Amino acid sequence: MRTRQLGSSDLHVSEISLGSWLTYGVGVEAEAARRCLDAAFDAGINFIDTANVYGGGAAESFLGEALADRPRDSYVLATKLFFPMSDTDKGLSRAQVLKQIDASLSRLKTTHVDLYQCHRYDFDTPLEETMEALTEVVRAGKARYIGFSEWPADRIKAAIEMAGVEKFVSSQPQYSLLHRDPEDEVIPLCAANGISQIVWSPLGQGVLTGKYKPGEAPPEGSRAKSDEMGGYIKGLMTPAILQAVQDLKPLAEEAGLSLTQFALAWVLREPNVASAIIGASRPEQVHENAAASDAKVDPELFARAEKIVGEARAK
Repeated sequence: MRTRQLGSSDLHVSEISLGSWLTYGVGVEAEAARRCLDAAFDAGINFIDTANVYGGGAAESFLGEALADRPRDSYVLATKLFFPMSDTDKGLSRAQVLKQIDASLSRLKTTHVDLYQCHRYDFDTPLEETMEALTEVVRAGKARYIGFSEWPADRIKAAIEMAGVEKFVSSQPQYSLLHRDPEDEVIPLCAANGISQIVWSPLGQGVLTGKYKPGEAPPEGSRAKSDEMGGYIKGLMTPAILQAVQDLKPLAEEAGLSLTQFALAWVLREPNVASAIIGASRPEQVHENAAASDAKVDPELFARAEKIVGEARAK
């Protein structure tokens, strides 16, 4: 497993990281989740990503228990805040930043997180207030670095230009062969300002594994079949996209990879990407995904893949 530096920080994170959205504490039972976590460490993954809102705190609580016996300096831990934890607890106000970091640390059973991220932009709170509160958190030793997820480019730029506050080192966008929006503004802006990408949904909610086939019902046990985990995948389950993914399989085979590994390697081809977050319900998924870190792929194969998917997205 290779590592990459996270932006301008001194953190080095594994190219494949383990996430907990829709899975741990929610859609995957605890023992299976522990096996996946163990598999991640066995595969050399050192970066674990979560958020306070995942399972209403359940994902953080699971990780707090599951990581308790591991040396704190043996992994990089990231969490987030923004989405509602109650009718009144939401957003990025100073009061919420200070309240939610303490609540997250309590559930995670740790004194600090390595990365504290704004899960979305809060248009109801002045940016200065948010940045000053995040700076308080870092200077209190409760977080080592700060990041954001899915912020508009103009708000990223405004934060970069603000004086006297901690600087962001990471951005967490959705990015995959099926979703390339960050390439337009976010990646160039971040690359020029010491901010790396930590990519969520690099497999398009599992569509890029190729397990969903056009004209067929989703397999039993898959995310698309799950009421708890399948709500976000429906927009990608069109016949054109599903057929395009099947058409990628010969390219993956030519590269000597599974389709899953090929899709992850495509994300990692971008130098500004520090890590691709995977979600897993079985240890074997973790090991297969982790192997993408060692993949060497002819850029011409990636170009052909981009053409296939681009034509399908245009239909």
